[in-house]
Parts: sequence; C-alpha cells; structure tokens
Amino acid sequence: MKHLLMNLSVNKILKLNVIFSLAFSIFFSFTLPAIAVVDYGKQTLIGADFSNTDLKGANFYLTNLQDANLSGSDLEGASFFDAKLQGTDLSNTNLTNATLDSAIFDGANLTNANLKDAFAFNTQFNNVDITGSDFTNVLVTGQELDYLCSIANGISPISNKKTVDTLNCK
Repeated sequence: MKHLLMNLSVNKILKLNVIFSLAFSIFFSFTLPAIAVVDYGKQTLIGADFSNTDLKGANFYLTNLQDANLSGSDLEGASFFDAKLQGTDLSNTNLTNATLDSAIFDGANLTNANLKDAFAFNTQFNNVDITGSDFTNVLVTGQELDYLCSIANGISPISNKKTVDTLNCK
C-alpha cells in the first residue's frame, strides 16, 4: 500500500512537471519571438527586389544595391554603412534609426521615406527625390544639407511635417 501511495505522488509530480513545462514553453513561444538579423553585408545585389519586406535590423553594410527596389519595406534599425544605393527605390520605407553613414544615395528615390533618428554621417545625397520625407533628428551638415534644403518639398504622410522643416533648413 505504501508503495502504491508513493507511486501516485510520483505520478502526480510528473504530471505537474509536464503541465508546467508545456505551459512554460507555450507562454514563451508567444511572448519571446526569435529575432533573426538578416545579413546582406558585402554583397552585390544590383536590381534586387526587396519591396514590401520586413527587414528590421538587416545589415547591408558595404553592399551594392544599385537599382534595387526596397519600396514599402520596414528597414527600421537597418545598417547601410558605406552601401551603394545608386538609383535605388526607397520610397515609402521606414528607415527610422537606420545607419546610413558613408552611404551613397545617387539618383535614389526617397519619396515619403521616414528617416527619423537615422545616422547619416558623411552620407552622399545626389540627384535624390526626398518629396514628403521626414529627416527629424538626422544630422546632415555642410553641402549635403544645403543640397537637401534646395530640393526639399512635400509633407510626410507619417508625421505630417514639411520635409524642409524636418531638415531644419534656414
């Protein structure tokens, strides 16, 4: 009899352990999703189509994205350090907190792009379309700021701010 009672309590403990383990794994599978950072660093992606893609935190450092389509994509926190973005379509993208340092935006379409809080040290902007873009808290200086202020127009559909105001043009 004593042996039977001991087995019952062990069985109850095992059942409780299984229930607890299942509950724990179900709870954490929904509350802590895996975050995978996509790394496209040092690649040649000329003409690639990444339109309407979730690329939060993706790495495109030293990547050639000439004539690529990134329109409508979520690129929050992505790194474009020293990337080549000639002719790239970045319209309607979320570039919040993105690293754009030393990137080359020559002929790029940044229409309605949200660049709030992006890092843009030594970034080159030539022949770009920034209509309706938001540059709030983006440090752009010197010739690049003068150029962007000369072409700034439109109102951001995200923040309702004038592009010229987000650049702090004088």
